[in-house]
Amino acid sequence: MQFLGEYSCKIDAKGRFRLPAALLAQYPAAAVEGFVLNRGFESCLTLYPQAAWQSITEEMQQLNLYQRQNRQFVRYFFRGATPLQLDKQQRLLLPKNLLDYAQIAKELVLFAYFNRIEIWAKSVYDNLLEEEPGDFADLAESVMGKIEQNSDV
Repeated sequence: MQFLGEYSCKIDAKGRFRLPAALLAQYPAAAVEGFVLNRGFESCLTLYPQAAWQSITEEMQQLNLYQRQNRQFVRYFFRGATPLQLDKQQRLLLPKNLLDYAQIAKELVLFAYFNRIEIWAKSVYDNLLEEEPGDFADLAESVMGKIEQNSDV
């Protein structure tokens, strides 16, 4: 599954927002299977389709929980994880503790990539983008230059 796009949404007083149809169309099975919402990195929330969440948890089950660092990571990663289902109006209800964590009040941005959708407070997301690296080409070389390229590319 692959999500792609950036979407602005408004959140209602109950903590609900409508998942954009263009985003839902990219993976319609998510409407049936549901999602898992979790704390993300850099103060965002991360929304995973149930199948993606299952894959992540299977990967984490391979960690050696006799190692303290692994236990700490697992505890923090799963802290706040919440199953979600779309309602009849294609809305998701975000728990208050996770809204507070991500500083989301009225406006949010959905940033979709790979098998996840990051949910950002609009103001936090806008500030993050203002801090773009000075030389994106250097960052691209540093990150992507380590991946072996297919000779056909």
